[in-house]
Amino acid sequence: MKPVIIDAIRTPRGRGTSKGGSLSEVRSADLLAGLFTEMSERHPNVETLVDDTVIGCVTQVGDQGSNIGKVASLRANWPASVPGATINRFCASGLSAVNAVAAQAQVHDSVVLGGGVEMMSRTAMFADNGVMFADKAFGRSIQSVHPVLGADLVASLHGISREDCDAYAALSQNRAEAARARGAFASIIPVRDADGTVLLDQDETIRSGVTAEKLASLPPVFRKVGTQEDVDDLLKVFPDLKEITHVHHAGNAPAMADGAALVLLAGEESAKRHGLTPRARILATAEANVAITQTGAVDASRRALQRAGLTAQDIELWEVRDSFAAVTLHYARAFDLDLDVFNVNGSSIALGHPMGATGAMLVGTLLDEMDARDLRYGLVAIAGAAGVASAAVIERINS
Repeated sequence: MKPVIIDAIRTPRGRGTSKGGSLSEVRSADLLAGLFTEMSERHPNVETLVDDTVIGCVTQVGDQGSNIGKVASLRANWPASVPGATINRFCASGLSAVNAVAAQAQVHDSVVLGGGVEMMSRTAMFADNGVMFADKAFGRSIQSVHPVLGADLVASLHGISREDCDAYAALSQNRAEAARARGAFASIIPVRDADGTVLLDQDETIRSGVTAEKLASLPPVFRKVGTQEDVDDLLKVFPDLKEITHVHHAGNAPAMADGAALVLLAGEESAKRHGLTPRARILATAEANVAITQTGAVDASRRALQRAGLTAQDIELWEVRDSFAAVTLHYARAFDLDLDVFNVNGSSIALGHPMGATGAMLVGTLLDEMDARDLRYGLVAIAGAAGVASAAVIERINS
């Protein structure tokens, strides 16, 4: 028996800036706690059934420290007996958390929660001062590469041009704008303050009227974050590569964002026993890792497909986090995908990337669109720093 998805909800993504971000005054635990409360309202007494909770969060300091996966459930007045943990697999954390509890649901026929949270307006990227990024000498010793340079490397290795990246980024923005306008994101739960006033009810990082021509004027980000020494180190690892072309900028990279997500899962028998109606089943999950680049989602997806007994041709809809435009295009090319079935409502370039939450958010986004199109098979995947990656193959259950 496979684990089943009962529900998948998320907050809107807020701009990840302390100046003007609609969620910037909300504590991370409160943002996530709102989803715990919503899950109880949608599924009465579910808090008495949950055997474990695993939440992804990348920068676990300040607001996001002290095991936010547990603290948020307490903040929502869930029983103290509900277990909670917080994990960090960099940008793959949210999906990895869902995958982890899916395994528990299958093995123990239990009811579980997976999800993620990240408030980049309140807890900045690299605020944990981790040695991999804070100590350049240490980073070089383990072949750690700044994400922007790693993405530029992918573009250079695979012949992906600045024009390719800008065209894809504009497509992502245009798709997200259209999806928001038609209400495609059914999994969104509005964020309210203590008085019940709505703070945000739709994703706010989406830009209107973006074109590839407008993006062409933006300067490469590498000029701000990298050095020639970093480039020289990479060229030693890839001696056949003569140069690294810097193609990424603020317009074709994932936008920093605030957000949270929860996914409720159960074993199939447990779902029947407790009267929980499944939306989908998880056929297979996988974690993977590669060196230097953020292309691990390809490996994780291949592994998940093999475990599910499916091929890429069987998948009708793909939801893959935009880890910089070149990395996303490399993924699509690796599976020879038609963009008509790939990130059809935009992705992180347009919608934003609250690091620890994005992977769990994608589960709901995928299911929303599979419902709208009456599809059977979908795949969600995400990659991150240090080459980490997670993937899951999902089969929708017709109601």
